[in-house]
Amino acid sequence: MGLGKIAHKFAHDILLSEAAHLQAVASRSAEKAEKFKTDYHADSAYGSYLELVKDEAVDIVYIALPHSQHFEFSMLALQHDKSVLCEKPMGLGPQEVEKLQTEAKKRKLFLMEGIWTRFIPASQQLFNLFDEKTIGEIISLKADFGFKPNYNPSSRLFDPALGGGSLLDVGFYPLYLSLMALGEPKDIKAFARFSDSGVDSHCQILLRFHDGALAQLESSFEVQTPTEAYIYGTKGSIKVHSRFHHPENITLRLNQGLTKDFEIKYRGNGYVHEIEAVSLNLLEGKIENELLPHHHSLKLSQLLARVKKEIDRDSN
Repeated sequence: MGLGKIAHKFAHDILLSEAAHLQAVASRSAEKAEKFKTDYHADSAYGSYLELVKDEAVDIVYIALPHSQHFEFSMLALQHDKSVLCEKPMGLGPQEVEKLQTEAKKRKLFLMEGIWTRFIPASQQLFNLFDEKTIGEIISLKADFGFKPNYNPSSRLFDPALGGGSLLDVGFYPLYLSLMALGEPKDIKAFARFSDSGVDSHCQILLRFHDGALAQLESSFEVQTPTEAYIYGTKGSIKVHSRFHHPENITLRLNQGLTKDFEIKYRGNGYVHEIEAVSLNLLEGKIENELLPHHHSLKLSQLLARVKKEIDRDSN
């Protein structure tokens, strides 16, 4: 549902998987849907989203619409008894996320936020290193994600009505990593620059956690940043090479001098790992994924809301 750039990458990866089949595609343009159907060997193409959710052959709907439409059309799918994999962010605030999760549980349907980085093989290795406390207790974390798109006030990146802004689009990933590594922060300080359209175009975020650890995060539509992550602990450090949200290279350095490089390739565009995890969950009759459960998406939404409140306060 929604046939933009990310949908093309996702559909390409469905073709790499034996666990899933592209049953139907939908766009408000029937012509666009027909071409997409042909390109990715779907069975059906629809010129409306309602037609897609009424297709009895569809088990799960992938929502690849602009941020502002995630809640409305995820809810539409759920209310037509379709499971949902919704691109991040699942909603524009915790209330929307909670309503979707409540609806999915009530109907015993699968629902997951499409945080594909959780299923990237090198990311799995990173999270294993965290779990094993390979670098000891984490002291600090730094992560950035910035790129410089052409300014277009009516585009999904810059239009407030479409949920635009660097925080929701790419700041999401540094915040996600900090939540995975350190949990929920005790204190938040955040500042932003704003585009002429009124959305944040550059954010700096500082988090302090209950154990004293610190995280320094950055998102931007104004500058190209390295898009790397560094995690420092009492026993050593980890560098997640660019782009850290779908990495293939991680460097581990321990204080006693050991250095180890992990090179772990992902398949296709990287979405195939998420696709196969979700397909397995559906076959097993699960309503959430154990690596990305409902409560995690809700916590992340609450964290984004706290940061947004800080930058909005800063702008006034």
